[in-house]
Amino acid sequence: MPLLIRITTVPMSLRYLLQGQLPYMKKRGFRVLAMSADGPEREQIILEEGVAHHIVPFTRTITPWQDLKCLFMLIRLFRKTRPNIVHTHTPKAGLLGMCAAWITGVPVRMHTIAGLPWVETGGLKRSLLKNMERLTFFFATGIYPNSFVQMAFLEKNRIGSKKKMKVIGQGSSNGIDTERFAPGKELMDRAHDIRQKLGINMGDMVYIFVGRIVKDKGINELVSAFGELRKEHENIYLILVGPFEDHLDPVHDKVRKEIDEGPNIHAVGFQEDVRPWLLASDLLVFPSYREGFPNVPMQAGALGLPCIVSDINGCNEIIIHNENGLIIPPKDGPALKNAMQLLTVNEDYRYKLATKARESIVSRFNRKLVWEGLAAEYEKQLHRD
Repeated sequence: MPLLIRITTVPMSLRYLLQGQLPYMKKRGFRVLAMSADGPEREQIILEEGVAHHIVPFTRTITPWQDLKCLFMLIRLFRKTRPNIVHTHTPKAGLLGMCAAWITGVPVRMHTIAGLPWVETGGLKRSLLKNMERLTFFFATGIYPNSFVQMAFLEKNRIGSKKKMKVIGQGSSNGIDTERFAPGKELMDRAHDIRQKLGINMGDMVYIFVGRIVKDKGINELVSAFGELRKEHENIYLILVGPFEDHLDPVHDKVRKEIDEGPNIHAVGFQEDVRPWLLASDLLVFPSYREGFPNVPMQAGALGLPCIVSDINGCNEIIIHNENGLIIPPKDGPALKNAMQLLTVNEDYRYKLATKARESIVSRFNRKLVWEGLAAEYEKQLHRD
C-alpha cells in the first residue's frame, strides 16, 4: 500500500483547505500521513480526518536557522518512512518538503501552488521569494497550480516550464462540498438569528467578507467603499468574518478605527461554520489582491450569493462576470464602490446573479470531481515510466 505524505505549513490549511480529502485517499488505497507545524487544529485533523499527524515546526516567515532545522527533520522522516508520494502545499512547506523529498529520492514529488506571496512584495524580498518558488519547481516532479490563469501567470513570469505543470479538474485545491454548502431550513433559521442579534432588519442590505482581516485582502478599500455608501444608504451593513493579523499585514490605522467604532460594521472574528453568516448576507465582497483558488467565493456561490471579486487568479475563474457576480480591478476603491452600489440599488439584477450562483459552482467545482482527478493523478505518477 503506497505511503502518501501531505504537508502544509500550518495545521489550519490541512483542516480547512483540504478537508475530507485525506480520508478519501485512504479509501482509494493509500496510507496517509499529514505533517505541519503544531496548532489547535492538530487534534481535530487526527480525529476528524482519521490520519496520523507529525509535527514539523515550520514558520510562516523567513527564518533561516529554523527552516534549516525543519529541512533536516524532514530528511530524517522521509528516510525513516520511505514515502512513495510527497505532496506539499503553501510556500514554506513546499520548498522544504520538495527539497527533502528530492534529497531522499522520493519518486513522486508534487507541489500545489495556491497563493503567491511574492506578487505583493517588492525589491530584494520579491526576488528572494520568486527564486524560492523556482527552487520548489526544480525539486518537484510535478507542479499543480490550482487555476489555469495561475498556470499561465507562472509560465509568463518564468517560474517554471509548462511541461511540468498541470491543473486538476477545473481548478481549486479541494473543490467544495456542495451538499454541505446548500441552503436549508436549519441554516436559514441560524442566519435569521444572526441578523436579529446584530439588529439587522429584513429589508436591510448586508455585505459580507470572509477571510483574514489584512491589507492584502482589500480590507482598506472595502471599508472605505462601505463608508462612502453609508452616506447614501443608511440601511446597509458590513460583516467581517475572520481574524485580524496585525503582526503580518495590518490594515491602515484609520480603517481599523472605522471597523472598531464605525456604524453598521460587525467584525465577528473567526467562525467555525461560515454558512449561516453567508446566508445572513445578501452579497459577498472579496476584493483580495492575490489568491490561488479561494474557497470563499465558491462557498458563497453554492449558497446562492452573488459575489464581487477582484480580477485576480482564481477569482476570475470562479466568478463569471455578469453571470454569477461582478469582477472589478484589484486595489480600485471607486470600482469597488460602484459595483457595491449597483447591486444595492438594482435588486432585480442582484436577484438575476443570485439565481445562477449555485448552479455555476456545483457544475464545475464539486469536491468529488477534484478528489477523483487528484487520485487519478497519483496513480498515473506512481506508474509512470
